[in-house]
Amino acid sequence: MSRNRSRHRSPLHTDPTRTAAPTGPSASRRTAPTGLRLLAGAVAGTVCLGLSAVPATADDTTPVTSRGVTLPTFYNPPAELPSANGALIRTEALPLGLSIPGLDGRPLPGTATRLMYRSTDSTGQPVAVTGAYIEPSAAWKESGPRPLVAVASGTMGQGDQCAPSFALQHPLTLNGDTVSVGYEALAIYRILATGAAVVITDYVGLGATDRLHTYVNRLDQGHALLDAARAARAVPGASVGADSPTGLYGYSQGGGASASAAELQASYAPEIKLAGTYSGAPPANLTSVMKGIDGSALAGALAWSINGFAQADPDLRSVIDANISPAGKAALADASTMCVGDALLGYGFAKSSKWTTSGKSIGDIIAAEPRAQAALDKQRIGTLRPTGPVRLATGVQDDIVPHAQARQLALDWCRKGGDVTYKPIVLPNLGDKILTNHLVPLLTDQGDAIAWLTDRLAGKPTTSNCRTMPLQP
Repeated sequence: MSRNRSRHRSPLHTDPTRTAAPTGPSASRRTAPTGLRLLAGAVAGTVCLGLSAVPATADDTTPVTSRGVTLPTFYNPPAELPSANGALIRTEALPLGLSIPGLDGRPLPGTATRLMYRSTDSTGQPVAVTGAYIEPSAAWKESGPRPLVAVASGTMGQGDQCAPSFALQHPLTLNGDTVSVGYEALAIYRILATGAAVVITDYVGLGATDRLHTYVNRLDQGHALLDAARAARAVPGASVGADSPTGLYGYSQGGGASASAAELQASYAPEIKLAGTYSGAPPANLTSVMKGIDGSALAGALAWSINGFAQADPDLRSVIDANISPAGKAALADASTMCVGDALLGYGFAKSSKWTTSGKSIGDIIAAEPRAQAALDKQRIGTLRPTGPVRLATGVQDDIVPHAQARQLALDWCRKGGDVTYKPIVLPNLGDKILTNHLVPLLTDQGDAIAWLTDRLAGKPTTSNCRTMPLQP
């Protein structure tokens, strides 16, 4: 099937910061308040934020440059795609930015391969997705074949240069226009240390340069994660195969992706032997999440979700187009090339009411428009029973991806007969709307989450706590 390789842009805006040649930074930097600069520094230091940025290209040989970062032409999708979901399109060696020689000559934590594979987007169309597979140096010490963990990254941004696979090679990018930190490396390397192989998806449109990243799109993310697991089996030299038990792992945006994939596995990828799923702080109800991020340090993520859904859903696009002011459209275009670090500095604590013609928040506008609300309702996670055991963890003080809607997902799954281990992470309030209530649980729960998932991969039983959930926070 042929496809148009020029980036499909939302009619809301054009993209002034992506070019088809490495001509340097193309977006003016914004000056952030001192407090926000300190916050960004703290986040980068605590979570290992990664800085990088790169745009789309019109052909297979011209590199894309975004905000001063040039992506390898590997990320340019071909004109023809394979017919099967999960089929490999191409691979190449991926040098890890954080790697050391092992005593046996093999690099630690493993040998990485950049990959591109076919998936299916939320409109049913084929799409090229990029990612990375890492063959661990550590041996799998449990019985059975080496397992595979498909990792869904937390929020990285919407610029192509923010792709998780690119961040594995460039864990920190600071070039004056791009601030990107590959913070998922900590979880990935801890998983590799167990002897499990890892595949990580870049999601639809992040990395692969033919369209905008469809941020928090339920179907796009679930499909991309499951197809990454399929693609990993075909990577040259991979020690995982059809008999390998598979785990799904993700926090925040990644938690939504792993949750969606667990729901979709039975119908979309039934051949995958899904042993367990970790879903941390999942954005299951986007209406609630929009309210959480509007006016927060991560307000730029609201722009990413609007951009992605305006690209994919005509009903939401028409509502947004009719209500966004010229200043708002400029902000959406600017944010579309940013990574998390850029967004913290450029749009931290921004309120969407400043982007609309009426002065109403985007959440209020969507709530008043049945077509737009219906589009968001289609993104709701929790309407299907997940396959296999799931561990769902959420910080009780989380105000960015609100705790209540994540806990509701656990309840919804329990009511459908799901095997759910719900973990409320009880911490004091660490600061309203400044990301700390969302980020700290990522770190404090990570060891327990990986240990739980490792046990599932080893075939050890687990017990749902659905019966006692109503008594917990």
